[in-house]
Amino acid sequence: MDISESQKEKKDPSEISLQAISGVGLKTAETLKRLGLETVDDLLHHFPHRYLDLRRVKKISEVKEGDEVTVRGRIKNIKKIRSRRGTSVLTISLFDKTGYINGLWYNQNYIADRLKIDTEVTFSGKVVWNYHQLQMQNPLFDILSEDADISEAVHTGRVIPFHPVTKGMSVTYMRRLVKKALDEFGEIDDPMPADLLRKYRLPVKSVAIQNVHFPNDRRLWRDSRKRLIFEELFILEIGMLLRKHRLETTSRGISHKLNVRLLDKLLGLLPWELTGDQKKVVEEIKADLAKPYPMHRLLQGDVGSGKTIVALAMMVLTVRDGFQSVLMAPTEILAEQHYLKLHSYIDKLGISATLITGSLKTAEKNKRLQGLANGDYSIIFGTHALIQSGVKFKKLGSIVIDEQHRFGVNQRLKLRDKGREPDILVMTATPIPRSMALTLYGDLDISSIRELPGGRRLGDHVKTILFPKKNLHQAYKIIRDEVNRGRQGYIVCPLIDESDKLQVRSVVQEAEYLRRNVYADLKVEILHGKMSTDEKEKIMHDFRAGLIDIIISTTVIEVGIDVPNTSVILIEHAERFGLSQLHQLRGRVGRGVHKGKCLLFAELKTDEAKRRMQAITKINDGFKLAEIDLKIRGEGQIFGARQSGLPDLKLARLTIHGQVLDQARAEAKAFLAQDPTLSAPVYKNLKKELKKRFFIEGDWLFSG
Repeated sequence: MDISESQKEKKDPSEISLQAISGVGLKTAETLKRLGLETVDDLLHHFPHRYLDLRRVKKISEVKEGDEVTVRGRIKNIKKIRSRRGTSVLTISLFDKTGYINGLWYNQNYIADRLKIDTEVTFSGKVVWNYHQLQMQNPLFDILSEDADISEAVHTGRVIPFHPVTKGMSVTYMRRLVKKALDEFGEIDDPMPADLLRKYRLPVKSVAIQNVHFPNDRRLWRDSRKRLIFEELFILEIGMLLRKHRLETTSRGISHKLNVRLLDKLLGLLPWELTGDQKKVVEEIKADLAKPYPMHRLLQGDVGSGKTIVALAMMVLTVRDGFQSVLMAPTEILAEQHYLKLHSYIDKLGISATLITGSLKTAEKNKRLQGLANGDYSIIFGTHALIQSGVKFKKLGSIVIDEQHRFGVNQRLKLRDKGREPDILVMTATPIPRSMALTLYGDLDISSIRELPGGRRLGDHVKTILFPKKNLHQAYKIIRDEVNRGRQGYIVCPLIDESDKLQVRSVVQEAEYLRRNVYADLKVEILHGKMSTDEKEKIMHDFRAGLIDIIISTTVIEVGIDVPNTSVILIEHAERFGLSQLHQLRGRVGRGVHKGKCLLFAELKTDEAKRRMQAITKINDGFKLAEIDLKIRGEGQIFGARQSGLPDLKLARLTIHGQVLDQARAEAKAFLAQDPTLSAPVYKNLKKELKKRFFIEGDWLFSG
């Protein structure tokens, strides 16, 4: 397969500094850096977010009020005045032999330095009728040479792009800069296979880039956007498949002799039988562990679906022949909770276990680390403390990473590198839609748990109620009623301290108010991320022991906190949270024998807030909520929590371009079926693009 017509070797735009563009100095380069633009390639892929069609060129005598047009003529008069309020007003009169029109600018007298008397220019904008004359306020303009064609204009007489800008940079300057970059460096090597472009009737990259930035033909603009979207998704999919292929063919993992007898004993200790989904996932994990290459599996499950027991099953299966298994959690509260919750089972199985966190006293920490290195512990629970340089395992065989989106990919690599290609299970209680899962985690095998133990659904056990601000007292009464029945509750606030910018009651304010005015006779405590580890652990210990009635908290309780006696949670300013986060918080209650209540206080000022509150009160399935959340918010915010090391999507949107994604994935699989390492010379540009987009520290897709 040929990539494209023979092209002369040229320097890659990703290796060219923006200062190579004529007129770009150090100061401008620093401003562009704030937008994440450092190379010519970055700028060429900095696409417009909207367009304005100014192709209607009219004689001045033909224009009328309300028209959005372009006119061409010579400057006949320039006038500067200052209003009574101190505003400077610049008026420039344009004449085209059929009539006059004035351009008006406020506090922009510097424009007169560029637009001189008798200069040939074009003005574009909306026409208004003021003071018995035609005007354009703040019109876009281009200075033309004597015999220039209107097509040479950048800001007028065409479809005008509007690129994202930052403080200290105008839209017109950005537009000129992109035009310069295209003129000077717009001939780009095409990474896409030519037969794919022919199959889908898509333009080559240079044409596509040019026509997305400065479109003149609607059909070509549409085809150019589709081509760039297809490329983004194709590169993403082929990169993820290559990563998976390399893992399965070049990595030598551990073919575990599975501890099935011990697993059976564990299952016999449980007070309930595993759900069908749990059994299915355990079988998938067993099959992975027996393979000669390392397991890399993502386990996603709804709130309370029993992922932790599945993780323990994997750990028990692998602690044989001296191998150790570790579970890393994002917070000390969660790591300690896992340890406390599972320790009784582990003890009954005759397996040694320990907990390692940053808050351990030095002497105790050193003692446990030495035991870790000696192989005294087979199962280890911990936090980021496990990836410190001084932590050594004797024989690390398997890893569980809980709430994996809280860890960067390099943190996971550091833990992996403490063993010899250990098997890895990453877990998340924030389900994501299938399209996103396949895209973000295409290098992982994916398992899902949808069933809840006992055949119940979250909706059967937790009722969600929305309260307007005027009825907040009713929510407070519901919490008191639950406490009077011997149960406990949470109140969640978005902030720790008072904020003038965000009129949201903070944790500290709320605690003071409630202790004084609402729950003076109850034990109310605060929990947030700025507290020391010892403080947080004491609060949670006392809460589990029933010594605290109500915890007022930030979202530090969002993940994994399991206190079965907690039956009610109030989420203040719920409109500030995403659906998945609200669902996670809701999952903190109703985990025991008592039914739970999730009380939402929200101000429904936007359509988006109304849609979110409607969804969370009616839907209890985390997978369905994830789909709705993706549609409401788009994947931009969700991608912010993705694995680092994946390429950014500039134009592609998984919520919109699902059909293109399916095509790209199918084509990527077909290409790799023919050439699993893209070794043919025609793939040179494709491999170069993959290296550029998929580099992770110390981990290239291709060697050599």
